[in-house]
Amino acid sequence: MEGTPLTYFGAIGSTVRSLWTGLKITFNHLLKARHSRRPVIISDKNYFNDTEGINTIAYPHAMQPVPDNGRYRLHNEIDDCIVCDKCAKVCPVDCITIEPIKAIEEIGKTSDGTPKRIYAAKFDIDMGKCCFCGLCTTVCPTECLTMTKVYDFSVLDIRDHNFVFGEMTDAEITEKKQVYEVYQQNKVTQPKTPPITPAMPDTSAVATPPAAGAKPVFKPKIKPAGPPSAS
Repeated sequence: MEGTPLTYFGAIGSTVRSLWTGLKITFNHLLKARHSRRPVIISDKNYFNDTEGINTIAYPHAMQPVPDNGRYRLHNEIDDCIVCDKCAKVCPVDCITIEPIKAIEEIGKTSDGTPKRIYAAKFDIDMGKCCFCGLCTTVCPTECLTMTKVYDFSVLDIRDHNFVFGEMTDAEITEKKQVYEVYQQNKVTQPKTPPITPAMPDTSAVATPPAAGAKPVFKPKIKPAGPPSAS
């Protein structure tokens, strides 16, 4: 009866019943935890239906699948990069650093056939600054800059978040710069030959016959002004 104080043995019985209720829930979970849940991607239709079993995975030996359009660590396929600098210009946090060196001729082609005329002396991406907006991958004309599925790249030193994609050595960078400087100096010192303009035939003395079926042009005659009349 509500409001009636429990007796000594009544309090013991109430405690046992409440304890047994909690232990039954725990025991049921122990029975269901004999198997593990199947790791599925969030886009799977049964993602929210599987609620029983162990959800803990043995990371990094087992990893949760990530979606294909996930925004994680950036990667640049430097062989397909034309060093257009669009990604560095559109980056809102300036995490991409590029040092281009112009070539004096075509140095190769990308996988889609785009000609390459600029060397990438430096192409660094500081993932410690990246806000994972994906704008750089959108403007890339050769699609060499992509976001991979690598989401765990934690480090002890934040400077290790700077990923270097340039493959040129210091000696190669110096050599290519000197070649381009010499090329520019030769262009300045080389005398410029004026372009030869071909002589056009004089067609002023040649009468052009009227086109067939063309109407004659009517030119009204203007009468000369007469002497002013005496008033």
